[in-house]
Amino acid sequence: MLKGKSALISGASNGIGKAVAVKFAENHAFVGINYNKDELGAKDTLMIVREKGSDGVILKADVSKYFEVEKIVKTFTKKTKNIDVLVNNAGVYEREKFGDISLDSWNKIISVNLNGCFNLCKAVLPYMKPSGKIIFVSSQLALKGSSHGAHYAASKAGVLGLVRSLALELAPKKINVNAVAPGTIDTRLIAGYTEEERKKRINEIPLKRLGTPDDVANTCLFLASDLSSYITGETINVNGGLYIQ
Repeated sequence: MLKGKSALISGASNGIGKAVAVKFAENHAFVGINYNKDELGAKDTLMIVREKGSDGVILKADVSKYFEVEKIVKTFTKKTKNIDVLVNNAGVYEREKFGDISLDSWNKIISVNLNGCFNLCKAVLPYMKPSGKIIFVSSQLALKGSSHGAHYAASKAGVLGLVRSLALELAPKKINVNAVAPGTIDTRLIAGYTEEERKKRINEIPLKRLGTPDDVANTCLFLASDLSSYITGETINVNGGLYIQ
């Protein structure tokens, strides 16, 4: 589905980003594997990508810093010339009540989760031609709010505003812009759940299971492919029915 295409994926050393990189590799894309701190995870992603018969490159950058993002985009395009797909996945999450959120914590979440998306889009768009795809990984909390992470919910809601605005602006250039909003996905973000908490959450989900990174990656593959060529400005919920609009 992505043969001959190049895709840059932020936060691809683990979890959803890793699953997206591998899924794209299975469909013959050349992938850019961005990471910030988890070098071993990024190397493992690249190893799996090559096992799938594709190839890629590891790109270290803190997405909240534009000059670092600009640098990896230039490195990537030296190999690919253009960028066909951008997946804005990198994000951080801290479980905190609003009264406990410090200014530093607020700025950190916004800088990575929202400003990071701006930085990547700004750096990538000059290299994206018509039929390009931009995909944002938001969250169900952007839609329903959070009682333990107002900064995270606000950052992910901001992402959806950026999605809709870019979709309108880039439509004349034939670039599609969409988002996925994952629910409770079995990644590091919920690693601290007790067995009781996991069971409680599963019981709350109509499909009676946690989501997997592959569930999100499959949706990203659809949005990155020509199958979604008439879809732009949309948010696809991947949450097992936990939150239905």
